[in-house]
Amino acid sequence: MKKTPKTTTTTLPSSKVDPTLPIIKIVSEEEEMHVKLGLEMEDETHKMLVKWGKEVASDEDYVRIAIDAGIKHHIHRADATH
Repeated sequence: MKKTPKTTTTTLPSSKVDPTLPIIKIVSEEEEMHVKLGLEMEDETHKMLVKWGKEVASDEDYVRIAIDAGIKHHIHRADATH
């Protein structure tokens, strides 16, 4: 995995900044190759995998999930206003 320091700063107009969110600075990036699988399984298998995932998920996993969801929410909200 390749890490590249980020030194770019983007300034948004104050009307575009959500005052309830703290500033998050990107200090590096890693390029990753991944494949998203469409899966079918029994409900019990799904529950078991969710349980196992929660047992092994790290704080960083939760941060990545939250950042991803926040970016998607922001994009959908911006698309809805145009």
